[in-house]
Amino acid sequence: MTTHPSIEHHPDLAEMRTRFERVTSTPAAQTVEALALITGLYLAASPWIAGFSTLTPLAINNLIAGLAFCLCMGGFGSAYERTHAMAWTAVALGAWTIVAPWVIAGEMDTTRTVVSNVITGIVALCLGLAMAAMAGRNRDSRARGRESRV
Repeated sequence: MTTHPSIEHHPDLAEMRTRFERVTSTPAAQTVEALALITGLYLAASPWIAGFSTLTPLAINNLIAGLAFCLCMGGFGSAYERTHAMAWTAVALGAWTIVAPWVIAGEMDTTRTVVSNVITGIVALCLGLAMAAMAGRNRDSRARGRESRV
């Protein structure tokens, strides 16, 4: 049985936290996080805003997906080093939002549901990809820094 040391014992922990802090303090990251929270809140409330709350399965789906999206994307500012992988979950939630009106059982694909979910899903997907790209750039710069030390 092998044991892996925890991240607290990583020799570059302070440097990693400093880099993550720099990424999350940029205006771009803060903008993405703010837009993601607004998108998630709209997705959660969209059945009542767009007027399809009578389609209960899709209304419940959007409420849960919207709250999950907020939770995935809302943690970046305070705990980026632990939650940057959640951006890929946000991408999946955006893709699910796009296809949900056709996938959920019943006649959920009305004009209101399709327009609302497709636009919101595309925005959510793009915001998730933007945050994932920021995390990827940070990892790439870390790898380049290690190569230059060798």
